Amino acid sequence: QVQLVESGGGLVQAGDSVRLSCVFYGRTFSQYVMGWFRQAPGKEREMVAQITSGGSTYEADSVKGRFTLSRDNLGNVVYLQMNSLKPGDTAIYYCAAKDVRAPTYDYWGQRTQVTVSS
Repeated sequence: QVQLVESGGGLVQAGDSVRLSCVFYGRTFSQYVMGWFRQAPGKEREMVAQITSGGSTYEADSVKGRFTLSRDNLGNVVYLQMNSLKPGDTAIYYCAAKDVRAPTYDYWGQRTQVTVSS
């Protein structure tokens, strides 16, 4: 069973930077694609960024150039570095994992709140 433990987040001001961390437990980390999702009040959950086991990344257009996703396959950790934060980035952020062979994300972290004040 996979367990994801998130940390980071909190209340920041526009323009600040925050790093979210997600520690992966339970299986072979390198066999999983890792992603970060977010859900803002009144909106659907959306994918923010994704990183494959080999390190290839995808970032949503809304965060491209500001957010960077990386992973440490030795430490079983994935990081979301968020720079130049905007009030529109305010949301609940979720770490997620899926087996490289799976079509959907199967495992989710406990979530962490990021609030960006103007």
